[in-house]
Amino acid sequence: MAMNEKKFNALLNQLGPKRYSHFVKVAADLRQVWGLHSEGWALAATNEGDKVFPLWPSREFAEACADREWSGYVPKEIDLTTLLDVLIPKLRASATLAAVFPTPSDKGVTPDLSQLETDIRFELSRIE
Repeated sequence: MAMNEKKFNALLNQLGPKRYSHFVKVAADLRQVWGLHSEGWALAATNEGDKVFPLWPSREFAEACADREWSGYVPKEIDLTTLLDVLIPKLRASATLAAVFPTPSDKGVTPDLSQLETDIRFELSRIE
């Protein structure tokens, strides 16, 4: 789904909580999220040094962040079932947070993984 530049830039400029809400709605609606992948998944760190796994609501936003330390990474789709049933448990087990909807100038929101899962499942229940 191609997005016009005005909407793209407007979403990039939203504060983290607004981008998080957008992410949850789009993830539930499209049943997918996006990560960056090369010879493994892109990872980052919080200001406190905690590992984070960045997630985006669409290919375009992931592509916008595929520079600097993620140069050479490409967007890769993660279906929602895999996110909820495989990835979130793996992140929990490895003490890795999710960085929801980072931008080139913001690290994104790092919700508790249980909260992220609850929010997505709630949104799914609203639209099913």
